[in-house]
Amino acid sequence: MCVESDGCEMEGCSSSDEVHTLSGTMSPGLKSNPDLRSCRTGHKFRAALLRCRSPTAAAGILSFGNVLNYMDRYTVAGVLLDIQKHFSVTDSQAGLLQTVFICSFMVAAPIFGYLGDRFNRKIILSCGIFFWSAVTLSSSFITKEYYWLFVLSRGLVGIGESSYSSISPTIIGDLFTNNSRTMMLSFFYLAIPLGSGLGYILGSSAKEAAGDWHWALRVSPVLGMTAGTLILFFVPEPKRGSADQLGGRLKTRTPWTCDMKALAKNRSYVFSSLASAAVSFATGAFGVWIPQYLFRAQVVQKAVVPCTQEPCSSKDSLIFGAITCVTGLLGVLIGAATTRLCRQKTERADPLVCAVSMLGSAIFICLIFVVAKKSIVGAYVCIFIGETLLFLNWAITADILMYVVIPTRRATAVAFQGFTSHILGDAGSPYLIGLISDALQQSYTDSVLWQFLSLGYALMLCPFVIVLGGMFFLATALFFLDDRDKAEKQLSQLSRSPSSVKI
Repeated sequence: MCVESDGCEMEGCSSSDEVHTLSGTMSPGLKSNPDLRSCRTGHKFRAALLRCRSPTAAAGILSFGNVLNYMDRYTVAGVLLDIQKHFSVTDSQAGLLQTVFICSFMVAAPIFGYLGDRFNRKIILSCGIFFWSAVTLSSSFITKEYYWLFVLSRGLVGIGESSYSSISPTIIGDLFTNNSRTMMLSFFYLAIPLGSGLGYILGSSAKEAAGDWHWALRVSPVLGMTAGTLILFFVPEPKRGSADQLGGRLKTRTPWTCDMKALAKNRSYVFSSLASAAVSFATGAFGVWIPQYLFRAQVVQKAVVPCTQEPCSSKDSLIFGAITCVTGLLGVLIGAATTRLCRQKTERADPLVCAVSMLGSAIFICLIFVVAKKSIVGAYVCIFIGETLLFLNWAITADILMYVVIPTRRATAVAFQGFTSHILGDAGSPYLIGLISDALQQSYTDSVLWQFLSLGYALMLCPFVIVLGGMFFLATALFFLDDRDKAEKQLSQLSRSPSSVKI
């Protein structure tokens, strides 16, 4: 028998079991006491609910929430052409939607990282999901005279989604360890390409079904509310570091200023964060502009006619979304399997696999802009291979962070890594690409060929940034083992008395 916090016996537990309460605390198992009253129907329901809160179920729910986060983010990209026509905005103004979103996202990330290391994480996650769901739904009713308000709404959505991305990986990190953690983080980060691809598909499909692009913004909020409720009831709040060998016995916490100094001195963390910024730069730019680029390529080939009024063709968004889903699945699975295999050969496998995949991705992404003018199918093939290689490193980068950062500062580390990757990556890349494209189009504003070429020339910046990211992963490999050993030693110190801690 196990005893809930209200003194009611719960069936199906042994005396050695621990019960996760709805508040996120843990009640130690106690022996049956004849003075305890039997459970009523409501208590039996709560007991059954608590038994469902396994680590695997929690990881699944958190991954579902991550899918929704990225699905909502890229739903706008799936109907971007319609948004441009509806609000009558240029490429650079359309790119501003993603830039404002990411800027608010990255500014809020360190704040949520600080809160996530000190307060109940699942409450913060749920509040964040409820907030962005409500804002997204409200933004679907903004009229064409208020484009600035629509842009502002994307900024507010970024704040809500920031809470989720900063904190949820740390819960998984505290529920699993070693290869199990790698597998679960792979599953969690699979949500990034999967959610992104579903965002394009959802946006395009909802628009086609309703005949109005506004309905694309009215589906994900309902799912978001569902995910927030599931997190509240079924995701436990594990003790920070509980899955690590010594983490469950941590007796002290380092100050926030010491955390920041330690992260700044952690070379593996710094270089892997810069590499993540390169990935974010490319994925942010591609997510917004590749469907537009492929549509313009078909206009040049005279396969389609230019869009002059709503609704515009969504075929390229649907195809790109499907490719992103498949390549995301393949990339994360191949990355996890390759890393596990390479760890048998070298302890530096994690950053080395990331570096090789980045450099290989750059080659195929360059080829997109070579073949797109003549063959759309060839461009899709290059996108497929390039994205697969690019998505290899999502989960591996998170696992690198778990190895080189101690549990009590992981939420802060995740938040600041997100801040760095966004401020140097996708916060500016969609707007920058749109700005370069607009500047190149000024000479031949009415030429459909030049509209296609100018966007292609602007997107050519991405492969060079990806190569730079590969170099940063190689630098991470140089310091990975030293930083991992330092983290293990400090974790051992923190599990002892506070006076023995050395930063």
